[in-house]
Amino acid sequence: MKALQSPTQQVVSFAATVEQILAIASIDRVKRDDRGTLHGFQRPQVSKHIREIRDYLSRPDAVMPNAVVLAFTSGVRIVDGNGAYSEIEVDISSGPPGFVVDGQQRLSALAGLEGSSFQLLVSALVCENQEELRRQFILVNNTSPLPKSLIYELLPSVSGLPFRMTSRARAARIVEMLNYDDRSSLQGQIKQHTNPIGVIGDTSLQKLVMNSLSDGYCREVIELSGGEDRCFLAISEFFQAVQEVFGNAWHGHTPKSSRLVHSAGIISMGFVMEQLCATGAPLAPVFKIGLRKLQGYTAWTLGSGEWSFKTGRRPWNGIQNLHGDIHLLTDHLTRVVRSSEFVPS
Repeated sequence: MKALQSPTQQVVSFAATVEQILAIASIDRVKRDDRGTLHGFQRPQVSKHIREIRDYLSRPDAVMPNAVVLAFTSGVRIVDGNGAYSEIEVDISSGPPGFVVDGQQRLSALAGLEGSSFQLLVSALVCENQEELRRQFILVNNTSPLPKSLIYELLPSVSGLPFRMTSRARAARIVEMLNYDDRSSLQGQIKQHTNPIGVIGDTSLQKLVMNSLSDGYCREVIELSGGEDRCFLAISEFFQAVQEVFGNAWHGHTPKSSRLVHSAGIISMGFVMEQLCATGAPLAPVFKIGLRKLQGYTAWTLGSGEWSFKTGRRPWNGIQNLHGDIHLLTDHLTRVVRSSEFVPS
């Protein structure tokens, strides 16, 4: 059945078994090639969720009213029939031409039930190109519990999104550069769906960039020629200096063993970066001068003492990814950098 929706898009619906669906569409998981180029968009399988769906679908009274969403950029032809009914022709001579936009867990669950004749409802969208396909994937999944970090990682490859997503897309592009650009001091260190071995949370760096775009160095330069590159270089230079000044709290650590690579530390250090950007060129040597003022006033790791805040002392790991804790840490760090007369207690 063909639905009357957008004049520039074709949308049809039908019922099919999992074998029939997987014969015409594949689950394209998000990944990057050797050059760091993003491919695919689907998150990894969630085994527990798949088992739960499979257990349910094995029951004789099981129903699944939610439609699986497929998208095609080629290999499909829709021939109008009588009324709302149409005929769909899919060319699978070179493999499945379609992609699963929504419903991968349901399909994976059904695929594990051998011989099942259970049919799923299917909605299929014909897209002009891969960018349009990714745009639809983001818009379809943005209101469901899809990991925000996956959506943010996909944003740089898509245009024409709602205005509320444009600044986030800018931040996502800068974080992508920080993780995959050969010039970056953070190359390969940011944990993303395409880089699960990373240590630094991508959402914490997103927050750092968003703060800077809102009221900081990036806001001043983003509209200039090469604005995103200027932001990227400043942040990269800053974290190069951080890794040199606080190497013992950075290298070989995880957020559990060091609050410097923890979300609270990353976001708070972003405000230190903003303060130092106002004092000179955003270069690692300049940043190092300012960061050295913090030596002796931090407790990033076990064995480095306690935090001495205006409100009292806290153990090294007493800082959590909470707004109040981030504000407290930010105030402490920026106050030390501002005052050369600050004496550790």
